[in-house]
Amino acid sequence: MTDRLAVLKTYKLYINGQFPRSESGRSLPAADAARGMAAHLCLASRKDVRDAVSAARAAQPGWAGRSAYNRGQILYRMAEMLEARRGEMVEALGATPPGKPAGKGRGVKGASPDAEVSACVDRLVAYAGWADKFSQVLGCHNSVNGPFYNFTVAEATGVAAVLAPDTPALLGLVSLLAPVVCAGNTCVCLAGEANPIPAAVFGEVCATSDVPAGVINILTGQRSELVKPIAEHREIDAIHAADLPAQTAVALREGAANNVKRVRVRDVGPGGWSEPECEGPWWIEPFVEMKTIWHPSGA
Repeated sequence: MTDRLAVLKTYKLYINGQFPRSESGRSLPAADAARGMAAHLCLASRKDVRDAVSAARAAQPGWAGRSAYNRGQILYRMAEMLEARRGEMVEALGATPPGKPAGKGRGVKGASPDAEVSACVDRLVAYAGWADKFSQVLGCHNSVNGPFYNFTVAEATGVAAVLAPDTPALLGLVSLLAPVVCAGNTCVCLAGEANPIPAAVFGEVCATSDVPAGVINILTGQRSELVKPIAEHREIDAIHAADLPAQTAVALREGAANNVKRVRVRDVGPGGWSEPECEGPWWIEPFVEMKTIWHPSGA
């Protein structure tokens, strides 16, 4: 028996490959009935959003310029590292969310935290496989008159914001994030509010997964404060979200109206995240632009 006090963890933001605290200095406690105070979570500010977007914008050309095969390798490495940290992630999924009674963690409907982690690993592997194949599905060879080849190819849109649902805390985030980065986009992610601890742990997974700095940025904070600056930010080209409160979805679309931002808010539901439709090329399609190329055939 020891009188030593445990060192409590403060989960930081994940911006540009680093783990800064919020510039505002604010945090939110997350209580755990078994261990007393389990953690503190940083509350991101508008300045943190701007910093994350700047990092994502700077990293995007390099990430899009990598080979599709290499992006697939990095997504697969993310799956490996998530598998390696299964125990910590299972504990995070079972943690008591900030401001909730003990034992009220949020996960996949009818699934254990361990099963949710397995589903996340499988989803990353699926998108790792799509990285060098989705362009063949979404693109095409067009028939034209004259001695030309005409191709339509998919190119990354740019910087995307990812707004994770409250349920499931981890699988929702991974399912929205993976198709975005798979296509060569970079992203700024806002964790769900019900239990943001898994998202914070996932930032640590990204940091050990060969993901270049700035490609994935993860914020923990309040939607009521951050949705408007995300929607109105002119350096964000697209938004990927799911299962948001109706007023939040409206605020996203209204904020994006003046900057021609592509907004995709999905209605998945607690039981729909395990469906195969969540890991296909049509989840990638909203975050690519179709480019048509003409080339003389030599005939």
